[in-house]
Amino acid sequence: MPILDRRRFLSLTAAGVAASSLPSFAMSPAATEEFSFLFVTDTHIQPELHATEGCSMAFKKARTLHADFAIQGGDHIFDGLAVPLSRSQELFHLYGETEQQLGLKVYHTMGNHDVIGLFPKSGLDLTDSNYGKSYFEDKIGPRHQSFDHKGVHFIILDSIGFTPERTYFGFLDEAQLQWLRTDLAKVSATTPVIIVSHIPLITAYAQYSAPPATPPTHNSLSVSNTYEILPLLAKHNVIGVLQGHTHVNECVEFNGITYITGGAVSGNWWKGIHEGTPEGFTVCTVKDGKLTTRYETYGFHADSV
Repeated sequence: MPILDRRRFLSLTAAGVAASSLPSFAMSPAATEEFSFLFVTDTHIQPELHATEGCSMAFKKARTLHADFAIQGGDHIFDGLAVPLSRSQELFHLYGETEQQLGLKVYHTMGNHDVIGLFPKSGLDLTDSNYGKSYFEDKIGPRHQSFDHKGVHFIILDSIGFTPERTYFGFLDEAQLQWLRTDLAKVSATTPVIIVSHIPLITAYAQYSAPPATPPTHNSLSVSNTYEILPLLAKHNVIGVLQGHTHVNECVEFNGITYITGGAVSGNWWKGIHEGTPEGFTVCTVKDGKLTTRYETYGFHADSV
């Protein structure tokens, strides 16, 4: 199966019946135009569990929203971490072919399941040129990036850290932190800023269920060094932080910044509703100096499991 080139990654979004609404978030007066964009995360595409059909439903429904662009919040596929390279390549190809149904510009975020061969069971050697984040960078897009749109500055982070044991945790290394400092230094204090991170910077997700019998060695639910990032954000007009990973629709406010975790296109990994959040995505609107969001479902029904 051919490998999808980055130029063929055109788009992503999803849409449907409004499932819920989140409040608006104030920002200082700035020269912005009204626009909408889509935050589509955790598609976890695979041939099984009708995932391809579900993604297709989401993308086709999303076409009707006429957003300016989409941001894919990570975990495009299931599962690059633990399968042979050939399977990961097939999954990324499948995702790219399906995403074309949207016909919209898409910015891509690195998710933990987008990492190639991290788990030893994948059989991939550490010296393989496709190992880790290399495949994503070569075929999909940069690990982290920033761009401007109609007066708003967007920053997409790579929140996936690696442990010596070949597993992942939420983390931004020093090189990326320095890049973030440099990028923000170019942005005025009044310019609206939107941050995107696959693994949440701040979330209450760990409070929603009983803790595991054996506490994990590393924090895989949120970014471990968010405390290093918050002082950087405090100096700027951050109007929202968009996050994925936990598959729940959640909104947490801290020190005047709202952290919006979007529900997953895949819901409970294509097995139904997850923690009360059905399959869907987030529609984002910037208007009159505010960011507002709403969560949209698209009518997917998982098989009984």
